[in-house]
Amino acid sequence: MRTLCFFEYLIGTSERVSFSKTPKHFTTFLHPQPNLDHSMDNVAYTQLLQSTASSQSLIHGKEVHAHMIRVRFNPCLFLQNNLLNMYCKCGDTTFARRLFDRLPKRDTVSWNSLISGYIQTGHTDRAMDVFVQARNANVKIDRFSYGTMLGICSRSGDLKLGKVIHGLVVVGGFHQHVFLTNSLIDMYSKCGRIDEATRVFDNAAELDDVSWNSLISAYVRIGLAEDTLKILSQMHQLEMKMNSFALGSVLKSCSSLKSSKVVGEMIHGCVVKVGLDFDVFVGSAMIDLYAKNGALNSAVKVFRLMPDPNVVVFNAMIAGFCRMEVEIENELINEALGLFSEMQRRGMWPSKFTFSSVLRACNLANAFEFGKQIHSQVFKNSLQSDEFIGSALIDLYSNSGSMEEGFRCFYSVPKQDIVTWTSMISGCVQNEHFESALSLFHDILSIGRKPDQFTISSIMSACANLAMVRSGEQIQSYAIKVGFDRFTICGNSRIFMYARSGDVDAAEKTFQEMENRDVVSWSAMISTHAQHGCTRDAMMLFKEMEDCMVAPNHITFLGVLTACSHGGLVDEGFGYFESMKRDYGLNPNVKHCACIVDLLGRAGRLADAEDFILNSGFDYDPVMWRALLGSCRIHGDIERGACVAKRIMELEPDASASYVILYNMYLDAGKQSLATKIRDLMKDRGVKKEPGLSWIEIGASVHSFVAGDKSHPQSHAIYAKLEEMLSKIEKIAYARTETLRFNDPSPEKRQNLMNCHSEKLAVALGMIALPEAAPIRVMKNLRVCQDCHTTMKLFSESERREIVLRDPIRFHRFRGGLCSCRDFW
Repeated sequence: MRTLCFFEYLIGTSERVSFSKTPKHFTTFLHPQPNLDHSMDNVAYTQLLQSTASSQSLIHGKEVHAHMIRVRFNPCLFLQNNLLNMYCKCGDTTFARRLFDRLPKRDTVSWNSLISGYIQTGHTDRAMDVFVQARNANVKIDRFSYGTMLGICSRSGDLKLGKVIHGLVVVGGFHQHVFLTNSLIDMYSKCGRIDEATRVFDNAAELDDVSWNSLISAYVRIGLAEDTLKILSQMHQLEMKMNSFALGSVLKSCSSLKSSKVVGEMIHGCVVKVGLDFDVFVGSAMIDLYAKNGALNSAVKVFRLMPDPNVVVFNAMIAGFCRMEVEIENELINEALGLFSEMQRRGMWPSKFTFSSVLRACNLANAFEFGKQIHSQVFKNSLQSDEFIGSALIDLYSNSGSMEEGFRCFYSVPKQDIVTWTSMISGCVQNEHFESALSLFHDILSIGRKPDQFTISSIMSACANLAMVRSGEQIQSYAIKVGFDRFTICGNSRIFMYARSGDVDAAEKTFQEMENRDVVSWSAMISTHAQHGCTRDAMMLFKEMEDCMVAPNHITFLGVLTACSHGGLVDEGFGYFESMKRDYGLNPNVKHCACIVDLLGRAGRLADAEDFILNSGFDYDPVMWRALLGSCRIHGDIERGACVAKRIMELEPDASASYVILYNMYLDAGKQSLATKIRDLMKDRGVKKEPGLSWIEIGASVHSFVAGDKSHPQSHAIYAKLEEMLSKIEKIAYARTETLRFNDPSPEKRQNLMNCHSEKLAVALGMIALPEAAPIRVMKNLRVCQDCHTTMKLFSESERREIVLRDPIRFHRFRGGLCSCRDFW
């Protein structure tokens, strides 16, 4: 009765429905001329219902249904099934169920229609209930019902239920139908059981092109590239038809193979032979494969041959320009940005992937202004809340140093996944906001998010830069607990953390325990030995790296050259410098050349170092001249040092380092008046010297000091301990010619010793607070001075304690009155 009322309502309102977009035949059938009979036959109603089902126009379908009731038409079962199918296709499963329950007679099509309707609207549980009801009602279920249920198992990953359906298929005698064979292969592969999928394939009574392509997709899905190629070869031998999806999937899987470029070219030939070289899906896969292997010319050729590239093809090419494993050239990145402009000229609508790829290109090319323009388009298209675009924007602003904008982008993403959090943490580490990085990591854990290996790597880098080894060890313990310690990236960060904290032994142990070392692992360990003055260890490790067939990169050679520089090995350093270009095809950058300048300068070959700068092509870079200026001070070449300092001041008028070095050089030579002029020049130009800051980690706390600092709660005890230590080393200093600075007993000199540098205060606190067996590790933001270096040697001898002092350039490990740098720094 309620159903009848509903239809009466439809009949009463049907005349008021707008027919401006109604097909002509609807107007003819539903609003006939007055002199025509209003009744229609099953065929006419069926055509109307099938038309509405195709267009998914629910209002038109209801009008047809209402018309059938108004003229009291008695539909056959075939027409009733079409009516049920119409409601299901239009998404009105509630009324479809009502109609189904009132059907006087149902067949297999009726049950299949309702099951399909529930699946289309996402109600898989209801679809499963209907399937069970059909079996309980002894309905003869056909292969399409079983195929539909296997599709549910594929989407949900319900292997247990899938096996039950498989058993019913066999019992029902449908296992020989190729349609169900393909459904079973798809179900098992999506549930991660490639062995079962292969068994179904091998035991099938009949196979078609879909069967082979489904099996290929299954192997591609789990990353078995070599097995995928074997199946593709068998298909080719049996002359089976390959579709574009299968070939595109195979091309994507080939990128993991060592010989992926060769294999890709072979498949490319196959693609051309079967006539799919213009297919956009296959074309985008080819572009991606060539780009990943560095064959950008081939990728560009494929792109240019595409007659009508769509957004997906453009995205593949843009991303291809940003996927080079070697150093990115700005010319290539500009090509990517040019493609984005071409997309806009063609009137294409960029996708989320387009924007994220273009933003990555802006990051690589340091095209921050262009990136900001892209950001405005992202905002215009209301895509700023996308997590992938949000991460790319965070990287953009982090790389440009705009952390405030980076945080604004971070908080504008409502769904902050772990990638977004990691991007923000990495940006903080990159811009030396280490405390903010640690705070973000704490927030991740507090809201119950699970960090990944990249998050762990970034936060350990923050601990490394702060020399917070205790905090780093706690994070390492967390990584072990969740199983991230096996990842190479975490092992590399752990090496870096221990190295930056001055614990070279722990770094070496971590390196030896790593199962999968990459070039970053070797480079990190070589650099660690170099910074700690272990020159021979660094060179031996480099030789071992070559024996293991690991190709060094720019960072590796920078570590080796640094080791040679700190060890005074001129010939060996030049040998590595030449090998870098000759044997590995790596072009030295300004940092490598600065190492050579430092190497020559420390060896006293100041003229050679200056000639090297002038011929290096980097004579415009202040880093090169600053390395020479430091050597001029070491060897007391005041005249050359003054000229070099003048050159640096022209290149970097606001940088204080060159002024300070020249000032100290004049003081060392006893030229007080010239030193005073440099100090006055700094005042006139508004150049301020960066204050010296030292810090030490005691337990879970970090204690920092500046020169003459008395703000610490234990200040009285610290100065008392320092007084005690200075009294001890005076006795040793009198017996050594190398420490004549300490032989001045005047009150003024004594006062200067007490108004000590920050590292002395930090060491004194370490002597008080740390156990005798624990080394004292102090970090400083400026280079250690000669007086403090000598003092630390004497402290290590008088107190019988190991002291590790890190400055921005290297580590000094003091033991028994000696330093690991051998006074060569």
